[in-house]
Amino acid sequence: MPHERLRLLILNALVTALALVLPAAFHLLGLGSRFLPLLLPLLVNGFLSPMRWALLTGALAPVASAVATGMPPLYPPLALVLSAEGMVMGGVAAALYRACGRRVWPALIVAVVCGRATAFMLSWLLAKPLGLPPAMAGAALLVQGLPGVALQLAVVPLVVRAAKTGRSLLLSHAD
Repeated sequence: MPHERLRLLILNALVTALALVLPAAFHLLGLGSRFLPLLLPLLVNGFLSPMRWALLTGALAPVASAVATGMPPLYPPLALVLSAEGMVMGGVAAALYRACGRRVWPALIVAVVCGRATAFMLSWLLAKPLGLPPAMAGAALLVQGLPGVALQLAVVPLVVRAAKTGRSLLLSHAD
């Protein structure tokens, strides 16, 4: 299994790199964070990697991005909110995708809902110490991310289908 471990290490390093580069590209195009570009590769990773790899990469990539690029910020703790959301989305997608016989849509919808619920709960909890009204902070986070949810629902099935049909050592499933 050393080949499988190396494949997963390279794949998750690429996912982390995409999580750093996509937000910068979106900001350069004036699209900002509305499309949740950091979360897109983390969600896709849930379909390409086992759950523990998706959890770890989902937790670490937003923090690595915050340290490397300053986005998302460490204060207010948006990086930690995205870290939790990325971890939940990737982990839920990985678990359900395998439990549902590799069916994309059930895993994708539940992963997105669970990820957004995690972000909502954390923004609600963090709002009061930051001097913000909790209901407003949570609602704003959800509404602001709607274009990103639409992008996730449009892109993830296409990427997963391409990965399943492609002839790539990096994207072939061993699990």
